Amino acid sequence: MPKTEDLVKGVLAKDRRSIARAITIIENDPVEGKRLVAAIFPHTGKAHIVGLTGPGGAGKSTLAEKIVREYRKRGKTVGVVAVDPTSPFTGGAFLGDRIRMQELTTDSGVFIRSMASRNYPGGLAKATKDAVKVLDAAGKDVVLVETVGAGQSEVDIIRVAHTVVVLHAPGLGDEIQAIKAGLMEIADVFVVNKADRENAGKTLSDIQAMLQLNSKERGWKPPILKTVALTGEGVGELVDNLEEHRCFLEREDGCRRDLLRTKAETELVEALKERVVSSIIDDLREKGKLDEVLQKILTKKLDPASAAERLLEEAGES
Repeated sequence: MPKTEDLVKGVLAKDRRSIARAITIIENDPVEGKRLVAAIFPHTGKAHIVGLTGPGGAGKSTLAEKIVREYRKRGKTVGVVAVDPTSPFTGGAFLGDRIRMQELTTDSGVFIRSMASRNYPGGLAKATKDAVKVLDAAGKDVVLVETVGAGQSEVDIIRVAHTVVVLHAPGLGDEIQAIKAGLMEIADVFVVNKADRENAGKTLSDIQAMLQLNSKERGWKPPILKTVALTGEGVGELVDNLEEHRCFLEREDGCRRDLLRTKAETELVEALKERVVSSIIDDLREKGKLDEVLQKILTKKLDPASAAERLLEEAGES
């Protein structure tokens, strides 16, 4: 295994093997992964990060492939982090539709990494944000993050991406239910995929109606586009809009600054929570209090919420 310093040099030199090893370390070795991310962090911040989310069956993987091809036509290098469901047997990723992306792996301007969600909530894997940093540091112009397909719970993508594409398709059930609430609020671009289907017009109208109901003062008005991912129809217009949103963020410095601040604050809070929780649990294990409280929970003498409150109070007093 190469040293962290050598691995960082390889990532910055755009070496594919180093990029792959770096992401593997981030997924499987928390201690070494943190050192690696700390070393590459100063070299991040140049890539445009695009999130692709929406309900399962909407055609995210097919559309992602076409988006990558369109960016390559325009001379852009692309990294892809595709989050897949977790195998209950191996803990690895179900590759599913990712197989059709394999043709792109021979393109030196494209790097694709599938990672298992490992039951992490929000449609992303725990290591997604750091994998994106690796691809950013490796000089990719665009990093595309495809979520697992959990539907309305996938709002975590806003903490990773600069531009969020919410994808939907006709025939997946109640269109309003599938696109309401959080997903409506995080979208920078809406896409009705499989637009050659009969009810595509109704799906588009439903989204327009929901946008009017949820209308807020904002500088960017999310466009609603139609695509047919299998044929590539509408993908050029979609990428045009992704580029327009990138330019909008660069032009509206306040919007970009707010977005970056929100992302930075979220990562800081998550890191603090992880460190504090780990520290408290380790301390409780050393003192034998964790087993003591667990026994009380098992014998129904104490409920988990009350137990947690009591332990935190004791940790604060010590």
